[in-house]
Amino acid sequence: MVYEGSESERERAINEWLPVTSNRNAKWWYSAFHNVTAMVGAGVLSLPYAMSQLGWGPGVTIMLLSWVVTLYTIWQMVEMHEMIPGKRFDRYHELGQYAFGEKLGLWIIIPQQLTVDVSSDIVYMVTGGQSLKKFHDLVCPNCKEIRQTYFIMIFASVHFVLSHLPNFNSISGVSLAAAVMSLSYSTIAWAASIGKGVQPNVDYSYKSTSNPGKVFDFLAGLGVIAFAYAGHNVVLEIQATMPSTPEKPSKGPMWKGVIVAYLIVAICYLPVALIGYWAFGNSVNDNILLTLENPTGLIATANIFVVIHVIGSYQIFAMPVFDMMESYMVKELHFRPCLRLRLISRTLYVAFTMVIAICFPFFGGLLSFFGGFAFAPTSYYLPCIIWLIICKPKRFSLTWFINWICIVLGVLLMVLSPIGGLRSIIVSAKDYKFFS
Repeated sequence: MVYEGSESERERAINEWLPVTSNRNAKWWYSAFHNVTAMVGAGVLSLPYAMSQLGWGPGVTIMLLSWVVTLYTIWQMVEMHEMIPGKRFDRYHELGQYAFGEKLGLWIIIPQQLTVDVSSDIVYMVTGGQSLKKFHDLVCPNCKEIRQTYFIMIFASVHFVLSHLPNFNSISGVSLAAAVMSLSYSTIAWAASIGKGVQPNVDYSYKSTSNPGKVFDFLAGLGVIAFAYAGHNVVLEIQATMPSTPEKPSKGPMWKGVIVAYLIVAICYLPVALIGYWAFGNSVNDNILLTLENPTGLIATANIFVVIHVIGSYQIFAMPVFDMMESYMVKELHFRPCLRLRLISRTLYVAFTMVIAICFPFFGGLLSFFGGFAFAPTSYYLPCIIWLIICKPKRFSLTWFINWICIVLGVLLMVLSPIGGLRSIIVSAKDYKFFS
């Protein structure tokens, strides 16, 4: 099954088939809801828990700082998409290759981007399964107990179908529904928390009593927040779907969509984090919807909204992985671009993420570990390093200082937060039975 033809014909045919470059007719609002779907995912539900690990002062400061820093770095990426005349960096690794060199750029970007995309999809598998189980337990409290494993499998069954949609624009309907759902369940989460009010004997002190425990929890909280601001991994791929001319470059509509997306992110994140922590203190669960039991109908509805949203989020993060797999198979292994290749590769990917999610459903620990380890580089400091290499701002200028501050903060986040996340996973794993 080898593709034949002249080099230019072959290249054009491949680009017209690959998910990222096959359709360039997206509108600015596609950017808005794709970015909302990519960013406001599993992370928003764990923000009150992160606040309980960080405390009021550090928690609010880190959340606002993360919002500002990641908005700056996403602006850099939008600008760099067409910074070189006549060239579009359609994928994160293409920008990395231009900045660091053909081979080094691949080795720097691809492992991190794959880690972000695959780990996100694993976490979304866990979230989807958890939310389906919570919905079942709420609407049918007297029903026979069903293991979470089965709910993860039910959630995965949707993706065995949706994953065969060819490109970003073909999942725009799913992404729009997901963006609407994110706003809906975030509103339900903070409104229900207000309805509950401050709980009796609410405690805003750190949950851990030992100093090492407090430090580990603080580091884990950093990772959860890093995970919550992690849409950068698909920014260039989303922008690649937009039309562009010298007179009307794609950065105009893309940035418009990003601004709308970031306003929605603020509307979703801040009320959920602050009101959830205000109501429950350090007793809040790592998924606030699991803490909220009443009103039953409303919380059950919110859990279904979460399921719909993470269906969209899974697809947004899976699309660059599909693009990488299919690029490698048709460009390096010389397979013919065809439906059979797509069916086999994408089905295997969904099955892989499902199995890992079933084996390791430690939601809070996973968020924190992957948030620090993988999301901090791609969202917080890699765009700044690439900007310094390509744009070469004057040394000790304001831009130079801003970029280096972002780099230092991002590196600290990457080094410190996985420590807390790994400890959370180890603690959770003590009492865990596989396929429970």
